[in-house]
This record gives sequence, structure tokens and C-alpha cells, in this order.
Amino acid sequence: MSDLAPMVQLVRTDSMTPPAVRSYLACGVRIDSFQIDTMVDQVLAWKDSPAGRAAHLCNAYTLSLAMRDRTLQDLLNRADANLPDGMPLVWIARRLGLTHMRDRVYGPDLMIATIDRGRTHGLRHYLYGSTPEVIGLLQTSLRERFPGVEFVGVESGPFRNLTDTEEQELAKRIADSGADVVWVGLGTPRQDLFVDRFRELVPATFIAVGAAFDFHAGTKKQAPRVVQRFGFEWLFRLVTEPRRLWKRYLIGNARFVWSVVRRRPRLISPTV
Repeated sequence: MSDLAPMVQLVRTDSMTPPAVRSYLACGVRIDSFQIDTMVDQVLAWKDSPAGRAAHLCNAYTLSLAMRDRTLQDLLNRADANLPDGMPLVWIARRLGLTHMRDRVYGPDLMIATIDRGRTHGLRHYLYGSTPEVIGLLQTSLRERFPGVEFVGVESGPFRNLTDTEEQELAKRIADSGADVVWVGLGTPRQDLFVDRFRELVPATFIAVGAAFDFHAGTKKQAPRVVQRFGFEWLFRLVTEPRRLWKRYLIGNARFVWSVVRRRPRLISPTV
């Protein structure tokens, strides 16, 4: 078997990404070569683990922030899974020989696939983030689409950093709920800091999925699939929310491209 051949080993006893899932370094951040189906397999394999897990959806904006924020870069590099939520990261992976990478691990699609398959495995879900209105619509929409899905907690949380007391109380609520997966929609990088922190406090899988809450709640429009496929979702979102997103995409994307050109991505040798 070629050294670059895709390999997936889905069960691991410690907290790190399985060694058989090939990874590469881009902008100083480890990206893992999961696809949606293999990541759902991994989430299910983590279901009964006594350890908390952290999974991040990484795209050009995430990496552009990590280039300038060592705290963010370090927490991403100690994550259990950094998923390629952006077609440029898929193109980089394929250029490095990871030819099984056909599509990105798009947060909204990962959420739906996990909820759907999780019904037959008794997967328990917790929704955390966004506004009370959005998260209420989200829960209603997902219950209608996936009869039998089990939500053991739904809350929006304050739009500020939690106090130490609030953090401990939230950790206890999540732990007491028996949640297997906690979906976090707080926006980057706040959600990434949350996921990194809470995986140390609660034995559940925390997945930062950003705008997936708004998309599935129906409060924001998703880019058409063909636009996503060609890597132009950022342009669609920029056009729909220019005042909020112009800096994120125009400056962030430029920094990402410059970093990729200056520091060529490379495969990381798997470690046991």
C-alpha cells in the first residue's frame, strides 16, 4: 500500500486523532483527512469513551486567525479532529496525495449526517449557542426532519464569556444530561475556545459548527451546492452579509493564500 493511501482507523483509546487518519500541516495547523462518513463513524466510536473530545471545522478564515493567534493555533493542534470545512483544504489534501478526499466536511452536512445515523445508535445530542429564537427553530426543524432524535439539552447561552461559576454549572448540566455530542454554534474563534475548554470538563464530543445553527433553523440561506462545490461559498456569504463578513473573507482569505504560498503545506507522518 502506498504511504499516501487513505487509511481510517476509527477506534482509539486515547484522546488524539487516530494515527491511520492521515493529516497535513497548513498555516501551522494540523488538518485531518476525514470525510463526512468517516467522521460520523468516529463520533459513534467515541460514544462510550470516558474522555471528552474536541472537533473543529477549519477553513481559510480559521487558519488565517490561527496564523496570528498562537493560543488558537495551539488549541487546534491539540484537538481530536480538525476537519477540512473548505474546498481549498480539500484541494491541498489531494495535491499532497490524499486522493480519497472528494469533498469538504461541511459543518451543516456533518451535523445532519450524525443526527440521522445516530438515531439507530441511541446518540444523545445537546445544542448550545446562537439566540433563543434560532436555537428554538433549530430544535423544531431537526425533530421534524429526524423523528426519534434525542435532544437532552438545548440552550443559547449569553453573548459574553462565561464566569467561572457559569462554566462549572454548564459543565454539570451537560454531564448530567448524558449527552454524547454537544453541537456548539458560537462563531469562530469563540466556539473553538469553548470546545477546547469543555472537552476537559465533560466526557462528551464537542463539535464547533458555526453557522449550521442558522442554516438548519432557516434564518440564513445556504449557498447553492454548485457554488459550494467550486469553492465560492465565501463569495455567496459575502454578498448576502457584506457589512459583517467583508473583513473576514477579503482580508482573511488573502492571508490564507499568502501563507499557503509562503509555507507550503506538507503531510505529517502518523504517530502511534
